[in-house]
Parts: sequence; C-alpha cells; structure tokens
Amino acid sequence: MTDYEKLAELLYPEITKTPEDYEKIYPERGLSEGARVSRFAPSPTGFLHLGGLFAAMIARLNTRTTDDGVFFLRIEDTDKKREIEDGVSAIITGLTDFGMQPDEGVMGFNEESGNYGPYQQSHRKEIYQTIAKSLVKQGLAYPCFCSEDELTALRAEQEKAGTLIQGYFGEWAKCRNLTFEQQKANIEAGMPFTLRLRSPGNPDNRIKFEDLIKGKIEMPENIQDVVLLKTDGIPTYHFAHAVDDHFMRTTHVVRGDEWISSVPLHIQLFKACGYRVPKFAHISPIMKEDNGGKRKLSKRKDPEASVSFYTESGYPKESVIEYLLTIANSNFEDWRKTNKDAPQSAFPFNLKKMSGSGALFDLVKLNDVSKNVISLMTAEEVYEKSLKWAQAYDEELYNLMSADEAFAKGILSIDRGTAKPRKDIAKWDEIKDYVSYFYNSIYTPDHTLPENISKEDAAAILEAYLKVFDANDDKDTWFNKIKELCEPLGFTPNVKEHKKNPEAFKGHVGDVSTVIRVAITSRRNTPDLHSIINLLGNDEIKARLESTLNEYK
Repeated sequence: MTDYEKLAELLYPEITKTPEDYEKIYPERGLSEGARVSRFAPSPTGFLHLGGLFAAMIARLNTRTTDDGVFFLRIEDTDKKREIEDGVSAIITGLTDFGMQPDEGVMGFNEESGNYGPYQQSHRKEIYQTIAKSLVKQGLAYPCFCSEDELTALRAEQEKAGTLIQGYFGEWAKCRNLTFEQQKANIEAGMPFTLRLRSPGNPDNRIKFEDLIKGKIEMPENIQDVVLLKTDGIPTYHFAHAVDDHFMRTTHVVRGDEWISSVPLHIQLFKACGYRVPKFAHISPIMKEDNGGKRKLSKRKDPEASVSFYTESGYPKESVIEYLLTIANSNFEDWRKTNKDAPQSAFPFNLKKMSGSGALFDLVKLNDVSKNVISLMTAEEVYEKSLKWAQAYDEELYNLMSADEAFAKGILSIDRGTAKPRKDIAKWDEIKDYVSYFYNSIYTPDHTLPENISKEDAAAILEAYLKVFDANDDKDTWFNKIKELCEPLGFTPNVKEHKKNPEAFKGHVGDVSTVIRVAITSRRNTPDLHSIINLLGNDEIKARLESTLNEYK
C-alpha cells in the first residue's frame, strides 16, 4: 500500500464505496445522441431573483432544443450559514409560478423526482467524500492543517512580498509537501484539517475554452491548491458542482458570467476526477439604468429584482417569460411578429444568439409586452387568471367578480377577440380600475369635461340624448341617434367636415359621444361604448345620465 493509499484510509476510514460504485448507481442517461441535460442550481439564500428565473429559463430552453433533453433542479445548500428558512420552497414556488417546472430534481419540500438524486447537496456528503478519498489515493489531494490565523498571516506575507497572485500555492502551500508521517501525527493528534487539491497547474500555461454565449475565451491555468472539503467534511461549491454535474450527467452548464473566472479551476477539477468536461454557457447579468450609468438589478435596492414582485403585481407568467425571451434572443421579436399566435415553446431558441453583454431591464417594455399578451387572451382566460390573482391579493375585487361571473366576463369580452384588440391591461392589479365604472361600490364619478366642451353644451347633449336613449338599440341605431343629435345642438355628424371648417361648429359627433361617455363612465377613453351601455342596462344608464345632467345644470 502506497503512502497516498494509507493516507486515504486514515482520513476517510468510514468510506467504503469507490467512484466505480457511483458510476453504476448513476449510469449514462441513455438519451439520444446530442441530447442536452442542463440544470438550475441555486442556493436557498433568499427569494428567487429575476436573474435566477432568467438563468433557469435559458437552461430549460437549451434542453428543449433537443427532443429528449432534461432540465433538472439541484439545490446547492452546502453553505448552511447563508441558508434561510424555507428558501427551497421560495425557489420552487418562483419557478412554478412562471412555468419553469423542472423535469426532475427537487420538486417540493422533501420531495424529489428522478434517478440521479439526492438533488440537494447536503444529502450527498458520502458521494463527495468517496471521490475525495480517491483523489487522495492518487496523490491529487492532501490534508491542510493550517488554521485561519496561519492563512491570514500567509496572505499578509504575500502582500508584503508583492506577489502577483495571492493564495495557497507553490512555496506558500505549507502542507503540500508534508511527509506521510507528519500527516499521520497531525491526524492522530486530532488536528482539524481541510482537504485541498494538489493543483497540477503551471503559472506559464493558459487554457482555452469555447463558451457557447461569449465565444472563445483564454485564461491563465489554475495554480491554486483550493479547498475541496471543509473541516466538517462538507464540500466547497467548486468541488461539489463538478462531482454533481458528472454523476447527474450534465452536458451543459448554464450559469451567470460571474463564474467565468472559476472556469480554469472547474476544468481542472473535472479532469482531475477523470470526468468529461461539460460545455459552458455564461449568461450576462440583467442590468438597470441608474443615474446615467448601468448596474446589476439589486436584491436590496430594486423590488423588481424578486420574481414575487411580478406575482404580487399580477403580471401573467406568459408576459414575464415573453419579455425575458426578448432579452434572451434578439430575433425573438421579429419571430413573434410573424408568429402572433404561436406558443412560446415554438420559438427556435439558440444559445449562440444570446448577447455577450448585460441586457437592460425595461419595466415600460415589460408592460407593453404584457398588454399585448393579455390582449390576445380570451375573456374566459382573463377572468380566470385575474380572479385567481384577486383571490390572493384583492378580496374586494374577488368578491365583485365572483358574485356574477357572466357580468364580469361580459365586461372583459368588450373589444376582445377582434382584429385589433385593445391593450388596456398590463397586469392584474390594473383590473380593478379597468372595471370600476361597472360596479357602483367602487365607482367614483368624475364628470370633468374636455376643455373644448362647455357645461351648458354638455347639459344640452345629455338632455337630448335622454329623450331618445334605449339600451336595447343595436349599434347602428344607437350611433345614428347620436348623429341626429348633432346639428340641432351646433355640432356636425361629419368629422371631416369639422376638420375643414372647425369655426363653423361647436364640435363633431366624437365630442357628443365623449360627453355621453364621460357621463356614463367618468372616462374619455373606454372600450366600445355601445357594449358598455348594453351591459349596464337601461335603469343604470338613465340614472347616471340624469345625475350628470343635474351636475352640469
């Protein structure tokens, strides 16, 4: 038995499995050639960030470019100091709310699905230690007995010496060349230790790799003897993710570009363990304009950084994903113009068409995208989705809309399903205002007139209209009655005629309609007024017209 093998047994006597055992437990997936397997692997340290949702969407879309690709959720919870209570549930809820459910992995509280688990790193300790023991046997890893104070002193020494690189490597790696006897004595004395990689890196060497988003990247080789296992035997992120991505058979690592600097180390770890290196795709962060500059969306500063902001505001999941797709691939908007009714899943997403620089988050554009998405929904869809939102966030609206389903759907049907549907609603928290004039309990009359119409003229219009009004008129009859009111009151039924000679008239038929619209809805711009009148009915319309008439008099 070599000294390395003796050391491995001394360090991990309780580990009896070998890497080969885990190769059998987690075999190749048996997917078709070229099938992509990718993951979203967050830490449960807070709410799901919009950037996290974006990364999950990209990873999932990447797997969907192949017929039997797999998208899984892994929870990287080895850093217990940063973990928050119920952080896993927050991640799963965030993904589910926006249609990013994984094919396998962590599916809920203490719930997993798939053959490559456990999918929480805190449950995989034995796997990591098995691979670590194998690395020790090969002389590729060693125990480090340096205390925090010693490591602090080491960094201070390097700063004083002016070394180009600071860290645990080369001549500074004090425990790298301890003899077996020294190591054994320290272990038997109960000295705490971390396990470090014996880096084969050379400071003169560089690595090259092809990033599927950023293109060709060249960087110095890793020379640091990084920690693989901490003193409690729990792995660092770097080591755990390499072991997990291998045994979960990940083909594509999709993640934020803050990890690019770690790629030389990660490639080195994959190779040291004897694993095939996956393909890398590093996503640029979502940025925000701030005082003339740009910065990353911040969890602390920006409420829109949390996906819960979109749920609580009532953005449909389809709208949020549609907007993120415009950020993901620059050709999405052109595709959408020619594929208006196609599902988002039909878009031919391509990692290589992603921007190499950070996309700028634009709430105004999100609202425009969402208005368009909602305008294409049926009244039934809008009713069901907005009612579900109201049940959670607006009890008053929920009670109003659920009390008379047919009436509520009638409101939402107006000007919907036409060649040019109205785009009034961007999110469900705007529904209450949108429907308010249909419900007296939340309707606040405001009969302010446009500047070009006097109260006297408005009163005359309403007085004349009340004499001919009938809520049961068809649209043509209704509009012809309004036209017939015009000339006796000094208005023209012909808009073009008014444009040619505006001084000859008090206004045109549109102005007459506006007076009636304001009297009934307190708004100058609404969906089809005839449909509104028909829905509210004779008694309610007459009551509003008479009340407004008295106000103008």
